[in-house]
Amino acid sequence: MWLVKTEPEEYSFARLRAEKRGVWDGVTNPTAQKNLRAMQVGEKVFVYHTGGEKAVVGVAKVAGAARVDPKYPNGKLVVVDLEPVAALARPVTLAEIKALPLFADSPLVRQGRLSVVPLTAAQVKAIEELGRK
Repeated sequence: MWLVKTEPEEYSFARLRAEKRGVWDGVTNPTAQKNLRAMQVGEKVFVYHTGGEKAVVGVAKVAGAARVDPKYPNGKLVVVDLEPVAALARPVTLAEIKALPLFADSPLVRQGRLSVVPLTAAQVKAIEELGRK
């Protein structure tokens, strides 16, 4: 399971839902690129809005495996395709996530600028539960 971060003004979860499929690009950090390369078709992905919102707002799935970013044909950067699954019943804020001990060592908390973050099964369950309340 993964979490991807986006500036909602640039590309929001609502836009992904409207478009029904989106190319997740613009990721340049080497660790985030490694995480994109590790994504498998069908895996669940939380979409997190940065900026003033700072909250997980929706669930998507990997719809297309990592491939070379056409803007960088040298193969250095990759993109993946995402399809929306559902919005959370309510956003799960970063403050709520940080309050949970199981996120203490998570890159989501420890590496705030990392735009593609792996999550454990327990972390996924916690976000899902908070997003239902």
